[in-house]
Amino acid sequence: MTFRIRGLDCAEEVAVLRREIGPLVGGADRLSFDVLNGRMTILGSSASAAGIIAAVRRTGMEATLEDTLAPPPSVRNWRLALTVASGVCLAAGLGPADRWGYAAATLAGAGPVLPKAWFALRRGRPDMNLLMVVAIAGAIVIGEWLEAASVAFLFSLSLTLEAWSVGRARRAIGALLHLAPRRVRLVGGAEVAAEAVVVGTLFQVRPGERISLDGEVESGCSEVNQAPITGESMPVAKEPGALVYAGTMNGSGSLVVRSTKPSSETALAHIVRLVEEAQQKRAPAEQWVDRFAAVYTPAVMGLAALVFLVPVVGLGLPASEWLYQALVLLVIACPCALVIATPVGVVAALTAAARAGVLVKGGVHLETLARVKSIAFDKTGTLTTGQPSVVAVVALAGHTEQELLERAVALELHSDHPLARAIVAYGKERSVHPLPAESFTLQPGKGAVGVWQGRQFWIGSHRYLEEWGQETPAIHERLVELAGSGRTVVVVGNESHVCGFLALADTVRPEAAETVRQLAALGVAPVVMLTGDNEPTAEAVGREAGIVDISAELLPADKVRVIEELVARHGLVAMVGDGINDAPALRRASVGLAMGAAGSDTAMEAADVALLADGLGKVAWLIGHGRRMLRVIRANIALALGVKALFVLLTITGHGSLWAAVAADMGMSLLVIFNALRLLRGPTAAP
Repeated sequence: MTFRIRGLDCAEEVAVLRREIGPLVGGADRLSFDVLNGRMTILGSSASAAGIIAAVRRTGMEATLEDTLAPPPSVRNWRLALTVASGVCLAAGLGPADRWGYAAATLAGAGPVLPKAWFALRRGRPDMNLLMVVAIAGAIVIGEWLEAASVAFLFSLSLTLEAWSVGRARRAIGALLHLAPRRVRLVGGAEVAAEAVVVGTLFQVRPGERISLDGEVESGCSEVNQAPITGESMPVAKEPGALVYAGTMNGSGSLVVRSTKPSSETALAHIVRLVEEAQQKRAPAEQWVDRFAAVYTPAVMGLAALVFLVPVVGLGLPASEWLYQALVLLVIACPCALVIATPVGVVAALTAAARAGVLVKGGVHLETLARVKSIAFDKTGTLTTGQPSVVAVVALAGHTEQELLERAVALELHSDHPLARAIVAYGKERSVHPLPAESFTLQPGKGAVGVWQGRQFWIGSHRYLEEWGQETPAIHERLVELAGSGRTVVVVGNESHVCGFLALADTVRPEAAETVRQLAALGVAPVVMLTGDNEPTAEAVGREAGIVDISAELLPADKVRVIEELVARHGLVAMVGDGINDAPALRRASVGLAMGAAGSDTAMEAADVALLADGLGKVAWLIGHGRRMLRVIRANIALALGVKALFVLLTITGHGSLWAAVAADMGMSLLVIFNALRLLRGPTAAP
């Protein structure tokens, strides 16, 4: 069961609900919370919905089954109205110093927290709501009506602003979900709901429109802005056979797309779902703050009692004066700023990463990335593109490169082999567009033969060359030289001689070397490459990427062993991979990153982070982002504790005041919120 909880705005309410609802459902481990969306989910329990709703009501919050309410209720306007009313009544009371105005201001400001305070008192677990109500009641008892009204108004304003900050982060994630249009224009002109479109349906995307569903381009050519999904800064060219994603923006061309996933399983829906789940996986910094606050609040209440009892009972000083100072201490002890210092920062950082095309499955993984000492990369599909490309053209027997390419492309137009596709693509780049060869015959495992412009030509491997009997010592030497650096060599010839060679290789990603340099600047070392490929190929890729520490010819179990050795030597180790054979190593690493666009589903599930655009360049960015998150959280905690320590000293020496304590606490809450929300902008990968 999933419930919408009105009044669920920070970690303190989560702790209250865990204590109250946990025993009803068989343990707090069956509860999960999404503070940003005000949601509580209960797994595997036979408890009744009515019983849970009643239990939530006892805490001063309201629960509604999610499937009976859509969209979720907003308490922002209600809370804002009460805050404004409290402020107006406070201002009215200032004129003739009317107690009724102060009383109205106090009731409007403190009314919403009274049920929560009463619940905390009954359970013997003091929280910020109880602290505030005790302080307000104490001020009224000693006749300080202006102080009571000021405390109630400022506390209400603080809660309103806190709810606004949570709402802003909530809207940032919600904006992702609303990127994809709710309606789909089918081929033929009919419009239907996105949820009603089945896989395999053809739909149209006009110029300038957002794409509604994931799919494969059936016809048309255009450029698509994929930044909301993959974080790519430049539009990507799309032609028949290319994949497109829901929520991306079509350019100037018209596309016909065949849907490949239902609306609930698009990459966009997957991103939103995982970001929401990530909010429930608490980072170590969040767990530490919760443990600290649980001890801190009762301790300060005890200190407040001593501030009153020692001067009054022990020294015979005026009771009203030191009761007032004890109330000041209770107000400044409110742990709100401390409690919200961490979760707002974590959620903002996760949201910024999702906007940049990096999906982090929890704050704990982002915090781990910030602390990694070493990183290992898989080679094929990670450091390299995973697709063969023509890297050298060697024309022989008086032929030009253009003539050699014409013959090769004419033959390979008939084939769907990866090497053939790479040769045809290379020919297109060089404006080579010959007619297909005639009488084409495939020779499995060797090559092919066909007739082009009235003459027979063949194309194939070194072994196929030997069958034609045209290999000379000079040709053999050149073939060995080309193949020695990890390249695959394709030979082109006719019935009388060899026309030339095409050398193909899995090319290193353009950003690989820069990524390695950025990691070095961040102090992440060593950077290691792991591959099942042979030593010469691995060393060639390592040289181009700037990686010296290379382990080649590894099976999946060997990769796990290397990761374990790195963990033993360096502590926290990250692993970046893309294939099924990388999944065990990704799981064993301290934090695993999967290449999401072309990576396997197994690797994506095993990893803690998904690089949605195969954005290798985002690895260093993400480590810098995690470090910035930790700096913001530490600064927030230090500021919150520092201001509280200062006011404790002022109170003990008799120089504190209620309104100043509330203003300082509200100011600190605002400061940590706005400091944390800066993370929504996203950082550069700086150390």
